[in-house]
Amino acid sequence: MSRSRALALLVLTATIFIVAFPEVSFRASLDGLKLWFEIVLPALLPFFIMADLLMGLGVVHFIGSLLEPIMRPLFRIPGVGGFAVAMGLAAGYPLGAKITGELKRQNLLTGVEAERLLSFANTADPLFIVGAVAIGMFKLPELGLTLVLAHYAGAILVGFFLRFHRGEESLIIKSRGSYLRKAFRSLDEARRKDGRSLGQLFGDSVQSTFQAMLFIGGCIMVFSVLTRVLNVSGLLAPFNYLTAGLLSFFSLDSNIAPAVVAGFFETTLGAQTASVSSAPLQTRAVITSLVMGWSGLSVHSQVAALLAGTKIRLTPYLLARILHGIFAALITGLLLGPADFIPTSLGRILPVFAQPAFSGATFPMRLLASTRLMVSMTFIFVIIFSFLWLIRRIIYVSFRKRRS
Repeated sequence: MSRSRALALLVLTATIFIVAFPEVSFRASLDGLKLWFEIVLPALLPFFIMADLLMGLGVVHFIGSLLEPIMRPLFRIPGVGGFAVAMGLAAGYPLGAKITGELKRQNLLTGVEAERLLSFANTADPLFIVGAVAIGMFKLPELGLTLVLAHYAGAILVGFFLRFHRGEESLIIKSRGSYLRKAFRSLDEARRKDGRSLGQLFGDSVQSTFQAMLFIGGCIMVFSVLTRVLNVSGLLAPFNYLTAGLLSFFSLDSNIAPAVVAGFFETTLGAQTASVSSAPLQTRAVITSLVMGWSGLSVHSQVAALLAGTKIRLTPYLLARILHGIFAALITGLLLGPADFIPTSLGRILPVFAQPAFSGATFPMRLLASTRLMVSMTFIFVIIFSFLWLIRRIIYVSFRKRRS
């Protein structure tokens, strides 16, 4: 059977099941819509707009020139990848994939560099991990820091391992002058090349952001319906049985198997199922980290759409997601076991993870928390940019005085 016929048969089968269970499908779509509106939309909206603005203003090129000495040796990625990593870690998926796609379209990355960057720049965000999972689902605020540490440490490990992913790399352009001078030159060139006024740039950013957010919401609703319908129809029962046997082989509670199967399709459903399981807390947390590292087919479909036309292969990305899930699960087990002193000590230093901003379940609360985080990052960018600009002016004035 050809690929097109197989896809047609798969879509037809899914449609039949949705029609066969209309009430279940309707409730599942409402749950998906609620998830998108209360968690995903307020968490991502400010960051999507800011990312587009910073790319149009040339700030990404400026940051890329400054981060070149760090990103190249560690991850074999040009410095512009540092912006995608920072935004991806702060805002969550699929913003990292969106920025990676834009960098590839602007020919700032080669195909293999984009695949390396995508492998660890597309992660869950702290608002989701702490607010939705640790506080909202597990009712354990102290678990948030453990999940955050495991998730991000796993992502960095994946990024380091993917540096051995071989392929064509961009040339390192050596030019005279300091990194600071090259950074400002890159910013000016990027701004001239873009050419849009600030008003037009803002309008385009808002328009493209809402198009992307509507698409993300559609993906969440579709996979919420598919997962619920397949579960009600009993088609997932054999997969639950096989997963339970595999978990027993690794000495894990088999009651957590439905969470693994649900998380294969959608991260939030998998984390929610794990939180109410009868398995021990350590097992539930480990499986939740596994599910968040994998990200789910729902996120993968969003990534595939955002990368359309870039010729970035998804196979390395999917392998990286598996690797991320394994790393995050292992680190979670360590942080809840022999290394439990690490999150305990950091929890005293970083009490922000227990603040009400992370626990608000309403749209305004999450939008406010996300906007605060976005404003903080922007403020940091402005301070660094102003400080470097001031240094540049001092050096320029001093150089002119010496010449005269």
